[in-house]
Amino acid sequence: MSDTQTSSREEMLTLIRQLNDYSYAYHVKDEPLVPDAEYDRCYRALQAIEAQHPEWVQADSPTQRVGEKPDNGFASVEHTVPMLSLDNAFDNDSMVDFDERVQKLSQAAVLTYCCEPKLDGLAISLRYEDGLLVRGVTRGDGLVGEDITSNIKTIYSVPMRLRTETPPPVLEVRGEIYMPKEGFEKLNQQAAEKGEKTFVNPRNAAAGSLRQLDPKITASRPLVLCAYSIGYVEGWQQPDSHYEGLLQLSEWGFKINQLMQRVEGIQGCLDYYDKVAAERDGLSYDIDGIVYKVDSIAQQKQLGFVARAPRWAIARKFPAQEEVTQILGVDFQVGRTGAITPVARLQPTFVGGVTVSNATLHNQDEIERLGVKVKDWVMIRRAGDVIPQVVQVLTERRPEDATEVVFPVQCPVCESDIERVEGEAVQRCTGGLVCGAQLKERLKHFVSRKAMDIDGLGDKLIEQLVDAKLLNTPVDIYRLKEKPARLLAMERMGDKSVEKLLNAIEASKQTLFNRFVYALGIREVGEATARTVTQYFGTLDALMNATQEELIEVEDVGPIVAQHIRLFFEQEDNVATVHGLLEQGVHWQMAESSEDSGERPLEGKTYVVTGTLSRYSRDEVKDHLIKLGAKVSGSVSGKTDCLVAGEKAGSKLTKAQSLEVPVMDEEALHEMLTGFGVV
Repeated sequence: MSDTQTSSREEMLTLIRQLNDYSYAYHVKDEPLVPDAEYDRCYRALQAIEAQHPEWVQADSPTQRVGEKPDNGFASVEHTVPMLSLDNAFDNDSMVDFDERVQKLSQAAVLTYCCEPKLDGLAISLRYEDGLLVRGVTRGDGLVGEDITSNIKTIYSVPMRLRTETPPPVLEVRGEIYMPKEGFEKLNQQAAEKGEKTFVNPRNAAAGSLRQLDPKITASRPLVLCAYSIGYVEGWQQPDSHYEGLLQLSEWGFKINQLMQRVEGIQGCLDYYDKVAAERDGLSYDIDGIVYKVDSIAQQKQLGFVARAPRWAIARKFPAQEEVTQILGVDFQVGRTGAITPVARLQPTFVGGVTVSNATLHNQDEIERLGVKVKDWVMIRRAGDVIPQVVQVLTERRPEDATEVVFPVQCPVCESDIERVEGEAVQRCTGGLVCGAQLKERLKHFVSRKAMDIDGLGDKLIEQLVDAKLLNTPVDIYRLKEKPARLLAMERMGDKSVEKLLNAIEASKQTLFNRFVYALGIREVGEATARTVTQYFGTLDALMNATQEELIEVEDVGPIVAQHIRLFFEQEDNVATVHGLLEQGVHWQMAESSEDSGERPLEGKTYVVTGTLSRYSRDEVKDHLIKLGAKVSGSVSGKTDCLVAGEKAGSKLTKAQSLEVPVMDEEALHEMLTGFGVV
């Protein structure tokens, strides 16, 4: 390399450092170092050098923030550590209960909490390797999200490279991407001037911006990232304080919330809530509550998790937002189980950040309790993403022509009779699969990920296929291979789409007994109950022929669930559907055997699975263990034979150790499953 080239390359690297410093000061610290004109001059100079020497372009160059469109949409990515949701508190009493609970579990006299506003945006996970941003993933379902790296890079408050010479080898940062109120208003103003559709609120605008396939569109939107936690790290000792960890992220180039505060005890939490609630309307961004986290990372690990939420954190929501509007009419919707739900048609009104035109009335008992009439003026409430509901009738404003809400005696979809079982508040259509509304919802459930898991058979396609009379029962899904031409005629279905769908349908024939039973959509039979009853009875024939008394003998199955299962298998149409599915080739390995040996090596053993596993999902582990004859429990006790513990196992691991329950890590689990031939 000549002296001239060396000089040019050094100038390029200097410009990259300068521009990144300018960007950090402007977008993260809100302290501009230079006028926009100076930034633009440096940017153009950098572009000129890179145009002459494209082989010199650096990954953290500001010119690389806006890339090309992804070829095949957004790829799915499994989170290294799940992005968990938080339990909610809505009043001081709930907060006191939370504090007392974590105090007791952690055996701490007084806890220190890290408090910060709950931003109303989209959660995101950013992965850095050796300091360089390599991936940005949406929260998704908490376990798997979408890779939107190309869009994330367009956000200037997202560091392309950490501002440190000694970065961790691997760092995953969790944060919230949001749109400030001012930027949202300008975006909507521009859209209105162009005659385009405007966004309802900043959160929807942020979500829509991040879901754009063209990064150039995302780059044009005023998005901001605020970091709120360290999700995963390798090769670096994380501070034992959550608060100190966020300060470290700030030093490395991340924007953190300036209202973040560390407080002592429950009174500190309550005072912080009052302080931020008073400032809420004046903030430059939307918040919908406060997030409280136990500050000590060691205590966080000790407290662990319950279900899909950490025990050491809680979100205190601001009061539900309410508004007054008028009921214009009442419609009746039919759900998957035939439940008839009255829905009030409202005079559209803006509440909780969205325009609301419908609100649930739940059932006839609720209508009678509220005293609702058509044309009444009512108070509606919308809390977060919860479906709006009518909470009060303003009887003093009732018009003279208000009329009673009359429940139909026949299904509004199929005209079958509607019945109300004694002791239940819900009225139901008796049409079953004859009812088009129930059929669509049951088919959507049947193909869902935790049921038969048929990728490509989405809600809209199912609705089209039912309307076209191609799907009348779940069995018809497996007959679609006989009608490829009809599939090609569907909206957005080309040769590749049809081929992919038919392959997914064929692959779904190899399933698991508990998934199959869950897919049938028996009332009150969720994933856990399906797993329990299939483990107990072992074969489909045994389950189908079980009496109500025998079903009640199953752990966690009460009289009502037993009745639903018994009634389901007494219906000829349901039995015909089950047999039809088997005839189409749906099958699973019988629980009585481990492969072909006829043995169930873990018969009589009770296992508990906890922590984060890299090779398997927890559901997969549970399915494998059940296949081998084990019972899988959700809690550790003296009767537990073994705990399968992944990363961050938490309190279950602590309890297992105190009870001297054998503990198996993921590697030992894999060796066992491999030895038994189930993987």
